[in-house]
Amino acid sequence: MKSPYKQAEIIYIIEESPSVRRFIFRMLGDELFQFKPGQFVMLDLPIPSKITNRSYSISSAPNTDNIFELIIVLNPNGIGTPYIWANYKVGDIVPVAGPLGKFTLPENIESNLCLIATGTGVAPFRSMIFHVLQKNIPHKHIWLLFGNRTVEDILYQKELTELSETIKSFTFIPTLSRADEKWDGRRGYVHSIYEEIFSNKPDSVFYLCGWKQMILEARERIQNMGFDKKQIKFELYD
Repeated sequence: MKSPYKQAEIIYIIEESPSVRRFIFRMLGDELFQFKPGQFVMLDLPIPSKITNRSYSISSAPNTDNIFELIIVLNPNGIGTPYIWANYKVGDIVPVAGPLGKFTLPENIESNLCLIATGTGVAPFRSMIFHVLQKNIPHKHIWLLFGNRTVEDILYQKELTELSETIKSFTFIPTLSRADEKWDGRRGYVHSIYEEIFSNKPDSVFYLCGWKQMILEARERIQNMGFDKKQIKFELYD
């Protein structure tokens, strides 16, 4: 069944970089906008395309204010994000459908969580992490492994680093694949990191979100480590 579109107002725009913007929306109407961490919404855009909607994961935790955040990276070769960059402004009312998707946490978190992201795949994990911490939901340890090419690509870097330094049950490990970047942290791809951390096979569930090639390789590697495929959840970003 097609999800009906509702009206949402853009109440704030944060320019993270020339190619990354955070859009904060308030869903209009009397009905409470309820979503689960990990779900996404669809924006309907007036663009010259057979498919006019674009899907974006919600990066904020559920709340009672009907407010949600999307973090969007400009694709200059596309049609959707160039339209958003050129036209979306604070105060605009835009059609939004959702929430949608089943890439969500279990009701009871009984295992360690290893969240593995690339690019904007970090968005649903930010929602999950803040939901668990803000609601004091019982959990074991949460790792967020975040692979990118450059320092500028590490979305929410300051926020997640500070959280990792203050919350004992949360560890944030960003890694960069470009060798020429000035960077004191981990280098390479995310695969070597989870293979190192989970080599003793602790009771864990893996959530993968981001680039297709990363997810395909991670699924194979994690199963080769001895974990069951039921312990691996994923969402592809094309």
